[in-house]
Amino acid sequence: QVQLVESGGGLVQAGGSLRLSCAASGRTFSRYAMGWFRQAPGKERELVAAISWSGGSTYYADSVKGRFTISRDNAKNTVYLQMNSLKPEDTAVYYCAANVAGIKAPYDYWGQGTQVTVSS
Repeated sequence: QVQLVESGGGLVQAGGSLRLSCAASGRTFSRYAMGWFRQAPGKERELVAAISWSGGSTYYADSVKGRFTISRDNAKNTVYLQMNSLKPEDTAVYYCAANVAGIKAPYDYWGQGTQVTVSS
C-alpha cells in the first residue's frame, strides 16, 4: 500500500504558476505509476497528467498540454505537477493517485486533495 499527501495548492491570479507536490509513504514508490486528477464543482473528475514508474512515459490532457509538467523524484518518494499559465478553468481540487498497472490503468490509491483556485 501507499499513502499519498498533496500540498502546494492555493489562490493564484490567471497567468500565474503553482507547483503541486505529492509525498508518498512506503518503500515501493518507484513501482507505481502516478497521476494527477482534478475535479471542479459540478464536473466529473478528470485525469490531468500521469507519469510511469520510471518517468519515461507521460500523459497530459489536451486542456493542459504545454502548460503543465508532471515529474517525479523516486529518491524523495514525491511526484510534482508544475502548473504554468493558469486559467480560471483550472480551478478545482487536485488529487494525486497511484497504481501499479500503468498510467492509463485504474488508480487504486488516492490523496485527500488540494484546492487550486485561479482568479480572473
